[in-house]
Amino acid sequence: MNHSAFYANAGGYNSPEVETEIHPTAVKRASPIVVHSPNTTYSEDYITSKFDYRGADVIQGADGQLNITPTVQPFEIRTERKVQKTGIMMIGIGGNNGSTLTATVLANRHNIVWHTKAGVQTPNYIGSLVRASTMRLGTDPRTGKDVHVPISDVLPTVHPNDLVIGGWDISGAPLDVAMRRAEVLDYDLQRQVAHLMSGMKPLPSIYYPDFIAANQSERADNLIPGNDKQAHLEHIRRDIREFKANNELDRVVVFWTANTERYSDIIPGVNDTAETLLAAIKSSHSEVSPSTLFAVAAILEDAPFINGAPQNTFVPGCMALAEKHCAFIAGDDLKTGQTKVKSVLADFLTGAGIKMLSIASYNHLGNNDGRNLSAEAQFKSKEISKSSVVDDMVESNRLLFKPGEAKEASKDGKKAEKSGEHPDHVIVIKYVPAVGDSKRAIDEYHSELMMGGRNTLNIFNECEDSLLASPLILDLTILAELMTRVVYRPLPSAMVATPVEYKPLYPVLSLLSYMLKAPLCKPGHDVVNSLGRQRAALEGFMKSCLGLENLGDVLLESRIW
Repeated sequence: MNHSAFYANAGGYNSPEVETEIHPTAVKRASPIVVHSPNTTYSEDYITSKFDYRGADVIQGADGQLNITPTVQPFEIRTERKVQKTGIMMIGIGGNNGSTLTATVLANRHNIVWHTKAGVQTPNYIGSLVRASTMRLGTDPRTGKDVHVPISDVLPTVHPNDLVIGGWDISGAPLDVAMRRAEVLDYDLQRQVAHLMSGMKPLPSIYYPDFIAANQSERADNLIPGNDKQAHLEHIRRDIREFKANNELDRVVVFWTANTERYSDIIPGVNDTAETLLAAIKSSHSEVSPSTLFAVAAILEDAPFINGAPQNTFVPGCMALAEKHCAFIAGDDLKTGQTKVKSVLADFLTGAGIKMLSIASYNHLGNNDGRNLSAEAQFKSKEISKSSVVDDMVESNRLLFKPGEAKEASKDGKKAEKSGEHPDHVIVIKYVPAVGDSKRAIDEYHSELMMGGRNTLNIFNECEDSLLASPLILDLTILAELMTRVVYRPLPSAMVATPVEYKPLYPVLSLLSYMLKAPLCKPGHDVVNSLGRQRAALEGFMKSCLGLENLGDVLLESRIW
């Protein structure tokens, strides 16, 4: 096809010719928050806060009595105020997510408006937790009303318009062609951003056919040559360094938004430690996946790596390597539609004392992600990430679900083996080309009520897959950059005898779990899937960086005289 003909008259922002205001989610604002407290100090370079982390030790005695001891550990947190010039390098930049995100940032950067059948549309970042949602800071004493602010304003954060975008893809199509191929955005918008994207060509990527569906081979025309995985690793590391230097960046975030891979086998002596994984790369072992190779490259280049797909990229050796280098990683799998709803509904039903008996989830979609998932091995990766989302909520209520044998938390940061009674949970994904990027999700929640009653809740959800995923890529990138500017230290207390030096956060960024379907956590700790708890953790952390107490909803002032 003649792509220049497809985008005829695409040389400027000429449709429609109207004056438009910048959408509130895309407005650039100076940080408006100043905390007046002895716990919070501001310098030209840092915000330094003190806060008390309160908990409770609960020990069950031999007689069954629960003995509770409140705990408190004071911390000091220091946040660098200067936002780093940041670039995002996406693996799979030529896919639906990568091309949609790139077009969205460019449209917002240049305030490009376009016609749809419903009228004039302005660019925005709706769907972004950071840019399009707010959090409660307190109350206005003059009115007694709650004060909410955009999450992006709580601490200094990167504006998505300022991100430098690049990346790799096994398809060499320029991004204007990739955007057209994706069939996600309106034509009038595509026409106007095409000339901004036509010069953006993906870097050659690595392609190991065993890890993705055979039907992807026809797209693989932009490859790093050879089969030497060590050479591939060095090539990717060089790409990251050159992208950083050429664009004069302070920080690069590497993001996997390419096809879902099959699960890698965990083999002792191959990928179970940092040393064996590096040796396996040197020997080009067959169980080193492309995503793990990219993760290792990012770790060695001190670039936060985020896995937006469900495969087990972070094999134990990769996790250990991140720990060794104090390099940030986060994953797995973007939590967009069906699973996000499930993490809310399962929490609601269990919290309401209603016993889920079964959850049946059906999906069909027609984009390239759906095509890749039509292969059994790749579907299995997705099934695993989708099925674990209700586990911690079931575990929290053993009045409804019979407990099994006590098991320790996962040693590798992944979900531990299920124990005890659990709802039946089945997941189906089908590829239906005709629906394109418009994913259909149908869920049935079948539950037990009082006195043997039954309740069935059915949900039909139709959504634009890439328009839900792209804002999450921005959120994860923006928050990962923020985390690189935060250091902490425990202050002397009953738990810590002497002052210690500032340290960065633990490499696994579990604070980003809100955006992820199967979140990684620190080995030996339990995964939290409840969407409410995930958001509360992120809000609480951001408030602690300002020396603010995490507000509850006791609202005592409205309960007493």
